Amino acid sequence: MEYKVLFTVFTAVFIAELGDKTQLATMLFAADKEASKLTVFIGASLALIFASGIGVLAGSLISQYLSPKHLNYIAGFGFISIGIWTFVKA
Repeated sequence: MEYKVLFTVFTAVFIAELGDKTQLATMLFAADKEASKLTVFIGASLALIFASGIGVLAGSLISQYLSPKHLNYIAGFGFISIGIWTFVKA
């Protein structure tokens, strides 16, 4: 196992998810007094696992056609575009 990659991915995803709408939605489900906290945790964890799996599969497929350098440019452009769009809409 590549521990440096593991730590980098864990840190990036963990920080990105803090305060994210996904975490807020999970908090709302857990706030329901009738909801099992374990069930909410398992449901949210499985959702993140499957969403991450889709990301890994998509990244694997796309990397067959584009270089990592081009993927970084595309991702950077996408994040900047979303940021500008969010700023304009606010």
